[in-house]
Amino acid sequence: MLDVASATATVFIDGEAGTTGLLIRERLSAHQRVRVLSVPDALRKDPAARKEAMAQADLAVLCLPDDAAKESVALAESLPGGGPRILDASTAHRVAEGWVYGFPELSPAQAEAVRTGRRVSNPGCYPTGAIAALRPLVDAGIIPADFPITVNAVSGYSGGGKSMIATYEAGTAPSFELYGLGLTHKHLPELQKFSGLTRRPIFVPSVGNFRQGMLVSVPLHLDALPGRPKAADLHAALAARYAGSSFVSVLAAEVSGKLEAESLNGTNMLELRVFANEAHRQAVLVAKLDNLGKGASGAAVQNLELMLGLAD
Repeated sequence: MLDVASATATVFIDGEAGTTGLLIRERLSAHQRVRVLSVPDALRKDPAARKEAMAQADLAVLCLPDDAAKESVALAESLPGGGPRILDASTAHRVAEGWVYGFPELSPAQAEAVRTGRRVSNPGCYPTGAIAALRPLVDAGIIPADFPITVNAVSGYSGGGKSMIATYEAGTAPSFELYGLGLTHKHLPELQKFSGLTRRPIFVPSVGNFRQGMLVSVPLHLDALPGRPKAADLHAALAARYAGSSFVSVLAAEVSGKLEAESLNGTNMLELRVFANEAHRQAVLVAKLDNLGKGASGAAVQNLELMLGLAD
């Protein structure tokens, strides 16, 4: 358990050699109150070695494919007391019963749910942006839960794993590519559930020829919404939800009508804006974040600090 006397926590990153695992380890390397356990390279896939590391840890972070993450949970649960607390960065448990969704800004009670949860799932990068933009408006009744929603998003190629990274860095990938056009992207279940939507949204992701950074956008016909809200009403509802938040900001739309994707790289920040044309009664909600920061490793460290009582 957590060493209260020295305020030091022991963390095991299962899958630390992947992009997210490496960045979590990097972020924790300067953390004065966390000790990171590792297993030798040759034993990273050895169940006995991983189980031994889990037995010594206060918390295990899973940076693994879904099936491997489920196996790791089973390993942990075979330990006395159910093993360490778990933060899973895979897709495996994001909508699973008994798991806390690790987006502390989801609702006023969510940070406490993460703080006390034994099993927490780290959100996906695309859903983080979409949920941040949509959930406050659904909660406020501005967007009905059954309203038809479309979510468009573009990410840097680092979110696509080793294979995609290799093709882009070798110069053999396209400059821009839509994907998930079968409309069954694996992020859809969490996007729908935690946005509070009862109707399945259309989600169209894309990847561009830049390493990291993300924009998630949701177009809206304002006159199709109940009460015919103005853009200022959407902005006010978002601002009220995130007032005082350390990591989510609600900003004015750029007068240029342009927005680039990379300025938040290396941070755990997320920015929300409402772009609108009141003459045409149309608006676009836009979330900007680092797909490797608030969309992955940054969110993981934020959740880890909450779970271990290390957040300021």
